[in-house]
Amino acid sequence: MAIQNIQSYSYKNIFSLQTVQFQKSCVVNSPQQIEQFKIFWIKEGSGTYNIDFKSYSFKGNTLFFLSPGQVFSVVSEKMKEIYQLSFTRDFYCLQAHDTEVACNGVLFNNVYETPFVFPSENEAEKLNFILLSLIEEFELEETAQHDMLQSLLKQFIVYSVRMKEEKDVVKENTETKLFKEFSLLVELNFTKLHSVTDYANRLGLSPKSLTKHFKNIGTQTPSDFIKNRIITEAKRLLLYTNKAIKHIAFELGFNDPAYFSRFFTKATGSSPKEFKKNYSL
Repeated sequence: MAIQNIQSYSYKNIFSLQTVQFQKSCVVNSPQQIEQFKIFWIKEGSGTYNIDFKSYSFKGNTLFFLSPGQVFSVVSEKMKEIYQLSFTRDFYCLQAHDTEVACNGVLFNNVYETPFVFPSENEAEKLNFILLSLIEEFELEETAQHDMLQSLLKQFIVYSVRMKEEKDVVKENTETKLFKEFSLLVELNFTKLHSVTDYANRLGLSPKSLTKHFKNIGTQTPSDFIKNRIITEAKRLLLYTNKAIKHIAFELGFNDPAYFSRFFTKATGSSPKEFKKNYSL
């Protein structure tokens, strides 16, 4: 990696901005678990990244978003210019924020959708103006700096949400609303509730009706949705903790560690022990 220039700005270790310019970059690195919320804006570049054990490729002007706990690695990349925003939950993720722009909204903590947003030239100009304003505010260190930085970060996120919603062209009908409600329920309860019936009851539906709604929007079945979320978390725990497999099983709501191992093996093609050994290499 040949880095031409790096500039870093930070506010009390809870919010930071890095601008990185490369002459040339082509790297392969080992997986890392994200500790803060991160926004990457790749203004010029291309590459392939693994996010939560899934591979995504991109080219050109690209935004992507990562949440604490997610697993990220670079398969390959060629970069010229990157911006990285990092912040803690305490700095931005307030309950008062609108659902769509909060840390459980459209961009963050969403392990179910492709994490990229592709700004147009006009949209990129708006984002660039916000970044320049952020840099200016970092350097000023004046009264109410926290509030100003937080406000500018929210503007950046709001623009990003609008871009994603416009480009995804998701029609807000009964099925899509139900899908969002279901995905949030799973995110909050997947370590305790594993059956479709548990979630259908909380949504006031029968399991058959819930499955039919999912089929109408062409997504995976509710059962597969729940299973995939459990498997993703199991992989994270196997890779980034020293917990025994039986303790991971209990943490994910399995009373029988042997059943958890069979569940994991059937879903991934390798046992928890084999996964931990092979992926850690």
